[in-house]
Amino acid sequence: MLEFWRRPLETCFGAGGSDALLWHTGLKPHALGEYSIAIVQANSSLEDQGQVLTSPSATFVGIYDGHGGPEASRFITNNLFPILQKFASEEGGLSEDVIKKSFNETEEEFLKFVKQSLTTRPQVASVGSCCLVGVISNNVLYVANLGDSRAVLGRKVNCSVVAERLSTDHNVAVEEIRKEVMALHPDDAHVVVYTQGVWRIKGIIQVSRSIGDAFLKKPEFNRDPLFQQFGYLLPLKRPVMTAEPSILTRKLKPDDMFLIFASDGLWEHLTDEAAVDIIFKNPRPGIAKRLVRAAVEEAARKKEMRYKDLIRVEKGVRRHFHDDITVIVMYLDHSQDSVSGLKRHGVYDCTDAPVDIFSLNADKDDL
Repeated sequence: MLEFWRRPLETCFGAGGSDALLWHTGLKPHALGEYSIAIVQANSSLEDQGQVLTSPSATFVGIYDGHGGPEASRFITNNLFPILQKFASEEGGLSEDVIKKSFNETEEEFLKFVKQSLTTRPQVASVGSCCLVGVISNNVLYVANLGDSRAVLGRKVNCSVVAERLSTDHNVAVEEIRKEVMALHPDDAHVVVYTQGVWRIKGIIQVSRSIGDAFLKKPEFNRDPLFQQFGYLLPLKRPVMTAEPSILTRKLKPDDMFLIFASDGLWEHLTDEAAVDIIFKNPRPGIAKRLVRAAVEEAARKKEMRYKDLIRVEKGVRRHFHDDITVIVMYLDHSQDSVSGLKRHGVYDCTDAPVDIFSLNADKDDL
């Protein structure tokens, strides 16, 4: 049975110099090694969510980067894994098809929630979340992604380590993704526009795939008065965003040292190579916290201010300097000895809303 930890994470730094919006866990065991988590809040309400679920035979990792509010990322935290369990059980194990079905049903269930909420909370039609999932089962890694959270592998080559990106950034800042969106809408010259210094779909959003963002997917949610705030009054001919994940399947190899799963807030300030290098050159304890701090230090440098001054900036105001950041580092020890460390199978979830306790037994078909 997976346990659920509701307690706040330990504050990263000591009294007097601590960042009240930065939390982390110590090292925890998973089926192939150890993992570390750290989160820093920048938005008024924490929109990032992250979770790790482990058993002696499998590990599930989720990074859910919300936008427009926390509702979609919290919904995914509560629902995606149970849905994945259901489909895996029905089909006798994990597969790319199971993952796609799980993402699709999570999307459909959230759109039902949006429809039910329209009369009292119409703003939820404009709430969405990127969704990055990693599952390790039977020494096979599955990575599924919507949006621009990112999974990066640290792989040993001789006496050094190289970074290998495992996910696709579905962000129209990337020319390939921009062309992909334009090709799907040849009759809409303004489906992607350059505004406020960046490329955006309909001048609104940068990511092209997500859970939620109902007002950009279904005409019934694309109505006044909600949509007027974006200055886009044309009817929606077809969805301009999708919830179709890109999926990578990879057999883990002895030279695969660790995995980084992180929301876009980290990658805005650190390259894949820089993040991998930090992990390679530093001890395991506090490694996710170290990555978060490196990103915040870089955000401070870009704004020509001191790190110790930036960490005193309050949530909400902090968003002008950096985004919410969630980082999960998974070490891959490639040894069944690590299973013995799983005396307590755990799940960590970063949310201030009540969530269900998930259950996972040790049978390999559960994932």
